[in-house]
Amino acid sequence: MTDNAPAPLIQFAGVTKRFGALTVLDDFNFEVAPGEKVTLIGPSGSGKSTVLRILMTLEPFQEGRLTLAGLSYQEPGGTGPFKASERHLREIRSHVGMVFQSFNLFPHMSVMRNVAEAPVRVLGLSRDEAQARAVDLLAMVGLADKKDHFPSQLSGGQQQRVAIARALAMRPRVLLFDEPTSALDPQLVGEVLAVIGDLAHEHDLTMLLVTHEMRFAREVSDRVCFFDKGRICEQGSPEAIFTAPSHPRTREFLASVLR
Repeated sequence: MTDNAPAPLIQFAGVTKRFGALTVLDDFNFEVAPGEKVTLIGPSGSGKSTVLRILMTLEPFQEGRLTLAGLSYQEPGGTGPFKASERHLREIRSHVGMVFQSFNLFPHMSVMRNVAEAPVRVLGLSRDEAQARAVDLLAMVGLADKKDHFPSQLSGGQQQRVAIARALAMRPRVLLFDEPTSALDPQLVGEVLAVIGDLAHEHDLTMLLVTHEMRFAREVSDRVCFFDKGRICEQGSPEAIFTAPSHPRTREFLASVLR
């Protein structure tokens, strides 16, 4: 980081994550600047999704330090797996939104309620304020005419677009995407990638994206990081990673997925 560069919004410092005897992240160091769009690529099981799940406070870690927007995931005197109080973790979560592989919409709620419910319950917005926000976001993802539908009445691509609107409704500073198209039929992938691409190009969001859509990663990212065995083997601009990767494992992986 240069003297004139902004402080990192996200900072992993020596983070180690184990599942029993399996080390998934190994002395992991990683920074993301405000507004940066970073795509994580690599083989399954390399630790990419674990990074997102730790950021979302869905997985604790055993060693190291993690901060987001100046908030440490471990506070002095804290308890529980993160060594932090639930109140402190809620404050961290208020800065982060996540879009999962599966859509996780509430089947008994309309599209409007799926998007508006969390701002009412978590942020304390009035029902009218939350619904106005939901209307704007549903229009942004091209689903203004579906606000009174239920998830079962939507295609997979439409459900994932609702999930994106729901994550945005919390006004996060960081938006995480964990394989957002992997559960979709091939013909529906494009509509979801188009929405994510618009977000990346038109909004000042910090975004971390795990995907196997290499062409999309090349188009949307400021930086691409190749993961292998719990570490970043290589990172750089999309042009550098996809055109002239320097690490043998990066070259091997890209050769296998770009055939």
